Amino acid sequence: MIAVPRLLQDILLITAARRPQHLALVGTDARVSYREVADYACRLAHALRARSIQRGDRVVIFMDNGWQCAAAIFGVLLAGGVFVTVNCQTKARKLAFILRDSGARALLAEPALARVFQPAVEQLPDLTVLCAGGEALLAGVEDLAAILADQPAVPPAQSAIGLDLAALIYTSGTTGHPKGVMHTHQSLLFVLDSINQYLDFSQEDRLFSILPLNFGYGLFQWLSAVRAGATLVLERSFAYPVQVFKRMQDEAVTSFASVPTIYAMMLAHDAKYPLCFPSLRVVTNAAAALPAEFIPGIRRLFPQARLYKMYGQTECIRSAYLDPVLAEIKPDSVGRAIPGTELLLLDERGRSVVPGEVGILHVRGPHLMRGYWNQPEKTAEVLVPGPLPGEVLLKSGDLFRQDAEGDLYFVARNDEIIKSRGEKVSPDEVENAIYSLSAVREAAVVGVPDPVLGEAVCAFVTLRDDAQVTAQQIKRACGERLENYMVPKYVLILPELPRTLNGKLSRKLILQQYGALIAKAA
Repeated sequence: MIAVPRLLQDILLITAARRPQHLALVGTDARVSYREVADYACRLAHALRARSIQRGDRVVIFMDNGWQCAAAIFGVLLAGGVFVTVNCQTKARKLAFILRDSGARALLAEPALARVFQPAVEQLPDLTVLCAGGEALLAGVEDLAAILADQPAVPPAQSAIGLDLAALIYTSGTTGHPKGVMHTHQSLLFVLDSINQYLDFSQEDRLFSILPLNFGYGLFQWLSAVRAGATLVLERSFAYPVQVFKRMQDEAVTSFASVPTIYAMMLAHDAKYPLCFPSLRVVTNAAAALPAEFIPGIRRLFPQARLYKMYGQTECIRSAYLDPVLAEIKPDSVGRAIPGTELLLLDERGRSVVPGEVGILHVRGPHLMRGYWNQPEKTAEVLVPGPLPGEVLLKSGDLFRQDAEGDLYFVARNDEIIKSRGEKVSPDEVENAIYSLSAVREAAVVGVPDPVLGEAVCAFVTLRDDAQVTAQQIKRACGERLENYMVPKYVLILPELPRTLNGKLSRKLILQQYGALIAKAA
């Protein structure tokens, strides 16, 4: 048996050997043990090898957020390939781009998604397409279930080393096309062990996730569970909150990972129908800043849980976390570097800034991406020379300040800072002021062109059910907490705010969808 994981797939083989009958994953339609996951992954690996998938080949996984998608990740790795998970809500044009850009050799899909992947694969005649069952498969598409039945449930011989690519994780790009973030076995294993160390996961834990597996934060719920020998309870979406809450109770989950949008919805539900999850011991937030005003409500929902506020980005998965004992003391902080890494705040000239000053966050550690797939120029912009000869740092592009104790506070993304009246405005700071109103469910602040101000501060707000507040009242609340130049010129109260496929609020999408309303208001 493998003693120490050197490749990412080793964590599954180790856990399956130690705890074969232990429940690995609970989906909405299946409960599978570690042996069943490992058997599926091994059979898939042999099937891919038989179709000429070789070391380093990219395999796109286009499946719903279920156990087969989770197991397929390890199947691709065991075949020596590089997994590329794509959200099942992705449209045909974007899927086609990812298939072409990654140079994918194979696509793993599901029948329900045929209307999306069919137009893409018709343009790629050399692509191997395996579909998980279903009738009337397209010409050239193979039935994955039938293929796996004839394959051995033992791992194929391995040839990869830790420096080989394990994953391409596509993230939004400024050009309109997503960028493929290259992670090696080594970088993913390192950050996985760092995360599991501070979250203290054990084989007794039951992690609950509603996050898509193509999303770094969601992917690591599965990897963390496998590494610890724990159980992942995986939900497909948050479309039916009452069902989600019931599963959390029924499965006695101990860890809950989510994003501010979901916490906002839970708190709104709790205001009408009180919720409580006493079995939880760990609650985490990442992907977007958690408003300090949410913390008392989260404490009420999860009375026994430690709340971890975290910060990271796809290029390094995770950078910082706040010690839970500081959640109320420093509610706006994301804490310090994860174990085994270092964070530096530097100015544009690469010089360290003093506590209290704003600097660009630079990340140092073995968890950095190798670069952006096929984009050396973009890679050179963010992987910059470090303090030691031959070393590189990840220049995050995010602005932070640090207090005297060394804890970090997110200010804004460098490209989202609003410049109004000659002053710099942090959208997050304005959003936090808006969240002080209990009627507010969600808020997003952007800058819009203004002939006098340069940029005007504009707030988009949704309200909790049956709550009432006016735009003027929101401006007044901001005026009580912020400098005059930070008070929104425009406040638009809307029924919903658009989100990315990963559930995050997107200022870019909001401007695209509601820009015309701003023009009318002006």
